[in-house]
Amino acid sequence: MKTLDDLLGEGVSGRRVIVRADLNVPFDKANPGVISDDGRARAVLPTLIALRDAGARVIVMSHLGRPKGAPDPKYTLQPVATRLGELLGSPVVFATDTVGSDAAAKVEALTDGQVLLLENLRFNEGETSKDDAVRAAFAAELAAFADFYVDDAFGAVHRKHASVYDVPAVLPHYAGGLVIKEVDVLKKVTENPEQPYVVVLGGSKVSDKLAVIKALLPKVDKLLVGGGMCFTFLKAQGHEVGKSLLEDEMVATCRDLLSEAQGRIVLPVDVVAATEFSADADHVTVPASEIPADRLGLDIGPESVALFAEAIGGAKTVFWNGPMGVFELAPFAAGTRGVAEAITKIDGFSVVGGGDSAAAVRTLGLDESAFGHISTGGGASLEYLEGKTLPGIEALEK
Repeated sequence: MKTLDDLLGEGVSGRRVIVRADLNVPFDKANPGVISDDGRARAVLPTLIALRDAGARVIVMSHLGRPKGAPDPKYTLQPVATRLGELLGSPVVFATDTVGSDAAAKVEALTDGQVLLLENLRFNEGETSKDDAVRAAFAAELAAFADFYVDDAFGAVHRKHASVYDVPAVLPHYAGGLVIKEVDVLKKVTENPEQPYVVVLGGSKVSDKLAVIKALLPKVDKLLVGGGMCFTFLKAQGHEVGKSLLEDEMVATCRDLLSEAQGRIVLPVDVVAATEFSADADHVTVPASEIPADRLGLDIGPESVALFAEAIGGAKTVFWNGPMGVFELAPFAAGTRGVAEAITKIDGFSVVGGGDSAAAVRTLGLDESAFGHISTGGGASLEYLEGKTLPGIEALEK
């Protein structure tokens, strides 16, 4: 892959560079329009600053949420443009459409070192279309704005979307520093990880993580399972799980995985069980084998944290994806916090695999620098670990 450094070496002053960023940031549910975590915006800053300072006319494009191929005020990138300008220390111009008249006029008016953000890519059906011709047509409109293309949206490289896969087929293309770093880190934990190697998986469903479990199980010394997905494994061991999240159709698969792992899959030994999914719900810590029929598990318990921390403490490489409980609700955040803190203390290399795990690190106020790497792409990192070809990386390599 050609890199941003290669592009800067060629010279970009006065040239238009279109950058695919991942600005799919979360918003505060109680305060619409207020960004609750700007981590993804901060992650692309080095690329934008390098291009701006080199005199490029920078056009940034991104998606936000999942609109249905048409404009939807709920998913406008306008607040993101404002925040990006604050982070850059200079205003970011905002286009109220993606490839329409406003975008065209504002691209034409760009001056050297100026940054423009286009409206949400997914307001156009061509961005996510399964029809190659429709996608390519939209990509051609985007490509017409620029002389060069830079992809620094690792969180989107697993999508065969116009801005990720088709635009680089039209323009000279380069990988941003974030994409290069993410790929290098994931190679480190897949191709030759230093042992002992411990993987921590959480989140809601076993089905979402099944492929990565199968891919990693032969490579790991321990695979620690928490979050909602642990209850299907506990059911596979013969335990009742009350009203906890359960994928009945995955119980047999979990039983097979436990047999194959021969003790390398480690499950919680206690859980925090509540009467309902609420911060105010009555809750109690119980053995994982004794969850009451009228309660649901919303976090791993303190004995499980200690068990997981012991396994993590001896590791040289740790990959973590998925919270241990409903960390957004204070009574059920201790499991995720305890495991995260154990990861920060290892004498080795740790990777936080993006998504909810990265959000948990910031929400819980943990020191981001204490982790070896915090990925910006949960889905992309998991698919890379599964051994899948990522369309965005494939496009950059052509």
